[in-house]
Amino acid sequence: MSEFQVKQQQLTQERVVTTPVIDSIDEGQILLKVERFSFTANNITYGMMGDKLGYWQFFPPADNQDKQWGIIPVWGFAQVTQSKSTGIEVGERLFGYFPPAEQLVMTPKNVSPQRLVDGSAHRAILPPGYNSYSRLSGEEGYNPEYDKERMLLFPLHITSFCLWDRLQDNNWFDAKQVVVISASSKTSLGLGYALHADDSAPQSIGLTSSSNKPFVQKVGVYDQVVTYNQMSDIDASKPTVIVDMSGSADILTKLASHLGDNLTYCINVGLTHWDEFSADNATESDKSEFFFAPGHIQKRMKDWGPQGFEQRTTGFMAETAMKCRSWLKVKELNGLEALAQVYGQVCAGQIPPEQGLIIKL
Repeated sequence: MSEFQVKQQQLTQERVVTTPVIDSIDEGQILLKVERFSFTANNITYGMMGDKLGYWQFFPPADNQDKQWGIIPVWGFAQVTQSKSTGIEVGERLFGYFPPAEQLVMTPKNVSPQRLVDGSAHRAILPPGYNSYSRLSGEEGYNPEYDKERMLLFPLHITSFCLWDRLQDNNWFDAKQVVVISASSKTSLGLGYALHADDSAPQSIGLTSSSNKPFVQKVGVYDQVVTYNQMSDIDASKPTVIVDMSGSADILTKLASHLGDNLTYCINVGLTHWDEFSADNATESDKSEFFFAPGHIQKRMKDWGPQGFEQRTTGFMAETAMKCRSWLKVKELNGLEALAQVYGQVCAGQIPPEQGLIIKL
């Protein structure tokens, strides 16, 4: 089998490693063949925050004696090829968090008709949302026609939903406008759709590059679209909350300086400009926070119950994903070597915002 690895401290370096095929498992385990997965700028965020938030721990890499390499997790589908776990049949398909690799061994626990959790020991201390997998055989209304959108958009739009909920729950941090930095990212657009449909939301402003401005304007979810070199067009007299998907200290500093005392709060989320970011700078203050979606998810699952949370989020993500069909262009690649060939473009931000990459194994 093979797996895709990157250097933990130098993310632009990648390799595809060949390892022995797994042909036997222990009692209580299942063996999965990864079918296909998405790869977006969000995955680079996992790599950048690998040490700070534990992303490197999910899938230990092979052939890593020097401890320099890591596996960036991805969202996708896999099929059970062997099962020694009661109630899980060979041929069943799962959706969830996987390595960009051909095979994976899991130890299911908390198994229900709809879900299971990977109870592997090394994942026990990691965020539980990432250890939960959907069993498609038990999913009401499952339609494989939407698998591509599910891989590409659901992992991003769950963050969009949580951001929208965080803003709502805090009365928009007393702001009259929301500025979304890196407005062309798929997570930003998911938030844009939420704000656009919410009559109680303040005015939304999408901040983006000159090259991406026509695309963002075409999508049409923000009340105003401004480029990075036109920040002065943003009305600095209005109380403003920032949602920063870029991680660029330069952009954020310039915008904060422009807004002055009317900057009410800043939520730092993504790292689309990951090469301008330092994990050491991801600190919080009384007017800012580093937003960790799994933490917000756990809070709302306690508030609303797992079923209540799922009802709210599933409807939102399905509706928003369907809206994205008008512009989303899916590009399918075959195999991990093909991922390696485009990986540098993902790191460099050279993938068009309307394009979504799916890797088939």
